[in-house]
Amino acid sequence: MAIKTIKEIAAEINSGTKTIRDVTIRAWVRTNRDSGKIGFISAYDGSTLNGIQVVYKKESTNGFEQAKITRTSAAIEVTGTIQTTNREDSPFEIVADNIVLLKQSCEDFPLQKKQHTMEFLRDIAHLRPRAKTMQAIMMVRNRLAYAIHRFFQEEGFIWAATPILTSNDCEGAGENFCIQEDPNNPFFIPQAKLTVSGQLNAEIMALAFRNVYTFGPTFRAENSYTGRHASEFWMIEPEIAFADLEDNMELAEDMVKYIINYVLEHCPEEMEFFNAFVDKGLLERLHNIVNSDFIRITYTKAVELLLESGQKFEYPVEWGIDLQTEHERYITEQIFKAPVFVTDYPKDIKAFYMRLNEDGKTVRAMDLLVPGVGEIIG
Repeated sequence: MAIKTIKEIAAEINSGTKTIRDVTIRAWVRTNRDSGKIGFISAYDGSTLNGIQVVYKKESTNGFEQAKITRTSAAIEVTGTIQTTNREDSPFEIVADNIVLLKQSCEDFPLQKKQHTMEFLRDIAHLRPRAKTMQAIMMVRNRLAYAIHRFFQEEGFIWAATPILTSNDCEGAGENFCIQEDPNNPFFIPQAKLTVSGQLNAEIMALAFRNVYTFGPTFRAENSYTGRHASEFWMIEPEIAFADLEDNMELAEDMVKYIINYVLEHCPEEMEFFNAFVDKGLLERLHNIVNSDFIRITYTKAVELLLESGQKFEYPVEWGIDLQTEHERYITEQIFKAPVFVTDYPKDIKAFYMRLNEDGKTVRAMDLLVPGVGEIIG
C-alpha cells in the first residue's frame, strides 16, 4: 500500500503518468454527494489547494455506506486507482476500492460548501485555516517568505534577527505597544516595548557585514482602523553600505519582480483561485508589474502631474502634502499604467534621519507605488 500526498500524485500525473494503481491517500472531506449507487467526495490533505475528487461506487467500494455518511471535515483513508480526467479544474481523480472513515465530524460543523465571509471566519479562528481562501493565503504567504529569504541570500545579504522586545521606538513617533508590568516589581528597566522596526539594529549590522536585511514581526500602535494600518505584520528592511538611492531603487525593483515571479511559478492554483474569486484582474496586474520597467519621478513632478490631470480628489493636491492612496493609485493606474518610484519628498513629511538634498527642502527618500495598491515600499 503506497501512501501518497495529493501533491505527489499531481507531480506524477504532470510527468505524463495516466494511471496509478493501489494508491492510498489520507485526507479531509470538503463536500460529499451521492446518488444512491455512486458518490463523489471532494477531499484535501493540505499539500495542494484544489485537492482531489474521490469516486465511490456501491458495487465496487468497500466502505460504501461509511463513505455516504461522511460529513464536511471528516477524516478518511481512501485506497484505489488514480486516473486522469478531461476536466481542467480536476485533471485526475481516485476511483475508490476501499474507504475508511477515520474520524467523523460533528453534524453542525460550521464550514459548509457555501462561501463564508471573512468576518464569519474571524469568529471561528480555530477552524479558519480549513477554509479554502485562508488555505490559499497561507500557502502563498509561505512561498513569499521563502522567496524573500532566497532573494536576499542569493544577493549576498546577511539576515539579521533583530530584537522583538526593545527600549527604542526607532523613528521617534512614540506609537509603541509597551509591555505591561507590575510597577512595583518591573522586569524591564527601562520599560520594554514591542519593536516598530529592526532598522537601528540593521544599520549597526550593515557597518560590519556591508549588506544585511531584517525580516520579522513588527508592531505599530497607530490608532488607524484601516486595512493599511495593521497592528502586527512582518516587515522587510534591507540596509546597504556604500550605496545611494539609485542602488536602493534597483534592489527594490529586483526584489519585487523576483518574489512575484516566484509565487506565480510555485503557487499557480492559489493565484488562479484569487484571480477568479477574490480579486479579478490580479494576474494581469502582477504580470504587468514584472514585465514593466519601473518609472522614476520626483515628488515635485508627481504633484505637477496630479494638478495637471484635472482630476477631482477627495484630498486636494498641493506641494508639501503626504500623498494619499487615491493620488498614488492615480499616478500608477491612470498616468503611467506601471509601477512608479517617487523620490525626493519634502523633508517635513519624512523621517528625521533622511539625507537632506541641496535644495534644503527635500530629502533623498523613495516610495514604490504599484497599480491596484499604492505604496508598497517606503
